[in-house]
Amino acid sequence: MEYTQLGRTGLSVGRIVLGTMNFGPRTDEDDSHAIMDAALDAGVNLFDTANVYGEATDRGRTEKIIGNWFAKGGGRRDKVVLATKVYGAMAAPGAEAQWPNRSRLSALNIRRSVDGSLQRLKTDHIDVYQFHHVDRSTPWEEIWQAMDVLVQQGKILYVGSSNLAGWHIAQANETARRLGTYGLVSEQCLYNLAERRAEMEVIPAARAYGLGVIPWGPLGGGLLGGAVRRAQETGRSAEALANSAVRDKVQAYKDLVDKYGLAPGEVALAWLLAQPGITGPIIGPRTAEQLDSALRAVELELPEELLTALEAIFPGPGPSPEAFAW
Repeated sequence: MEYTQLGRTGLSVGRIVLGTMNFGPRTDEDDSHAIMDAALDAGVNLFDTANVYGEATDRGRTEKIIGNWFAKGGGRRDKVVLATKVYGAMAAPGAEAQWPNRSRLSALNIRRSVDGSLQRLKTDHIDVYQFHHVDRSTPWEEIWQAMDVLVQQGKILYVGSSNLAGWHIAQANETARRLGTYGLVSEQCLYNLAERRAEMEVIPAARAYGLGVIPWGPLGGGLLGGAVRRAQETGRSAEALANSAVRDKVQAYKDLVDKYGLAPGEVALAWLLAQPGITGPIIGPRTAEQLDSALRAVELELPEELLTALEAIFPGPGPSPEAFAW
């Protein structure tokens, strides 16, 4: 495994991030534990989760699965850089979920949420505590005050974000600077070969403020991981492939990587790893085989002519404001 620093921090993390959203809903506890063991054995050390992950009626289930894995001992918790998230309501859909202060980023909900996550994860601290979404109704001064208290209490070490706009990153870290606190150290954003709008403002803002960028959805919902081949083999078409423009691009992508004798999912991950400012993509394996495939991407160096051909199929939007101003 290759390692890099998480943004401007001194924290070393692997270039593949283990996502756990499938643990519980699509992968049972035993298989989830086996995947985490295999990831750790391969040198993957940044594990990402969220307080709301799990079945719709059992939010928190994923954190419990991870906590049970930590409880097995063997240095598991000490070897893992643990990242979880706060924002969403934990109660099942219904009247209880609508009760005030049970979601978002008020100081009250942050305090309740971190204690709940710590209990489910069976640990005394979270390494990277992330905002799952932006909360436009809570001032950054309140959010940073709440986070600073958690740092002082030893419950969290770093603060990250997910799904923020570029100007949110700037606003958050300028407020942190004014208050004399450390600010955001990472941003999770939707970013892959087929979805590159983050290049306009989110990724430049993250790089300017020293945030590590952790792309989610690196395979474009399966489009970049062999969706055409699976559709051909099963006779079923992915919903996105109903769009002829998308289908043509994905087919051209498949033909290109076949020409080089490479696996499409591994090429998609390797392309992300080659982009400036990227810490590592989040992979969400449902099986050990999917984990092995993702790990191979770390060692895959794409030739320049392949990178040029990929750019022709999936051109980026260009930097802002040039992308829309002229």
